[in-house]
Amino acid sequence: MVDALFWTDILTFAADTSHRIGAELTEKFGKLTAVRKADGSLVTEADQWSDREICQAIATAFPDHGILSEEKTHILPGNDWCWVIDPIDGTTNFTRGIPIWGISLGLLYKGTPVFGYVHFPWLRQSFHGYWYGDSGLTGPTGAFCNGEPLQTSDDEPSLNHIFNLCARSTAVAAQPNFPCKIRLMGVASYNVLIVASGAALGGVEATSKIWDIAAVWAIIQAAGGAIESLEPNPMFPLEIGKNYGDRPFPCLTASRAELIPVFKPWVQFIGDQVCEKYGL
Repeated sequence: MVDALFWTDILTFAADTSHRIGAELTEKFGKLTAVRKADGSLVTEADQWSDREICQAIATAFPDHGILSEEKTHILPGNDWCWVIDPIDGTTNFTRGIPIWGISLGLLYKGTPVFGYVHFPWLRQSFHGYWYGDSGLTGPTGAFCNGEPLQTSDDEPSLNHIFNLCARSTAVAAQPNFPCKIRLMGVASYNVLIVASGAALGGVEATSKIWDIAAVWAIIQAAGGAIESLEPNPMFPLEIGKNYGDRPFPCLTASRAELIPVFKPWVQFIGDQVCEKYGL
């Protein structure tokens, strides 16, 4: 098992590394041209640089930890502890000068996230949280933004409340009488984190990748919210040796578990479409 110093080191490392990387990235914000990868997502030289820097920092600080990153290694290693890296979540926003983009670091224990840290340099917001589930681990608890505790909303859905969509789930908005206002932020992690912060009641991600959701999976639950797979299989634990480069994770986020069955009928068809397309 781990002690309190371990978690202090984890938080300090995640904060120092993401803030250092973020300070460099702000110098390139809105100034780079992205190219399209084989999976349709965008990448810039800044994504690749950030990925290398974070991987090197992890290897130095935690040499016994594994790494799974968007731009380098997609196969889950056999290490008990593994970092999942999104070097720039929101590359399109980053290249177009839209300030919602961040650096996401999730820490898995035996294939399941237990800690997440997401830093948004331009917004000056840093989120982190701990969620141990049935891992047997103990340590700090809760979710935080800039050191202040986060708590999801206990409100009921209404047209005065927000539900987030991703770019591939916009068909949800075409349904009549949807119970909330619709918003698209363009960044998977931020969509989940504004639910964690109480600003939104829910959201759906159609084709999020493991690096989009590993960190926020821990944070949303630590804040009192819920996140559920829209496919038959659970999202975690991940499988050692499996390649997660092209594997989508359709999922629904809600401010509390009781709202999952409220929102799910409106969005399940998104998960069904992804499952059919990818054979999940």
